[in-house]
Amino acid sequence: MRIATYNINGINGRLETLLAWLAETQPDIVCLQELKAPQAKFPEKQLAKAGYASVWHGQSRWNGVAILSRGSEPVLTRRGLPRDPDPSQSRYIEAAVNDLLVGCLYAPNGNPAPGPKWDYKLKWLKQLTAHSKQLLALNVPVILAGDYNIIPTERDVYNPDRWGDDALFLPEVRKAYASLLKQGWCDALSAIQPDKPTYTFWDYLRHAWERNAGLRLDHLLLSPDLAARLKDAGVDRNMRAQTKASDHAPVWIVLDIK
Repeated sequence: MRIATYNINGINGRLETLLAWLAETQPDIVCLQELKAPQAKFPEKQLAKAGYASVWHGQSRWNGVAILSRGSEPVLTRRGLPRDPDPSQSRYIEAAVNDLLVGCLYAPNGNPAPGPKWDYKLKWLKQLTAHSKQLLALNVPVILAGDYNIIPTERDVYNPDRWGDDALFLPEVRKAYASLLKQGWCDALSAIQPDKPTYTFWDYLRHAWERNAGLRLDHLLLSPDLAARLKDAGVDRNMRAQTKASDHAPVWIVLDIK
């Protein structure tokens, strides 16, 4: 089973690109972030024509998350993070798909820090940590995939010194990410490529893509039973090189599901 996460950065503006990628790679489950589309403007019919059923949590102009499934209907279990400090922001959705429980998330950016956006990010991550612990307690196969807006380690950023005071890399958020791993979650991409810098985001500014000045912000965390079934993981870097591309590239894993 192939499962991917992709910050599409505007689903309707990049729908053609998304559909082409789906046709080429044929993932079984896809988590999308930053839809930038209200609930009524999500392209459900176009995705269904491509073979993907979907559930989504839209928001006009900002945020938005969705879960797509090829060949089966995702069953919505939650729309919105429990006790979200600002539930008006569409940042979390959860569904049962093919005997898996899939959580798709788009964590707050948090900049500038300090400030209200930074405070919200820390509160949101605290609630995510609490919810992730509850998910593990269910003793079912779970995936938490999405744009965490966290650079976990120095290996995950092209120039650690440049990002030292950024909300993506401050000690508090790195600690929050580490606390998830301590609960028992497996960082799939890091598990497959433990020593290789692997980026998932390249800014539009300062020729970041051309210089490979990237960050690893997009993560797939697996519950322990799924971690034992992990066979491969990678990044579809070529998607970032396309015209009018998202500033993120899709991240994917392959699980041995019997």
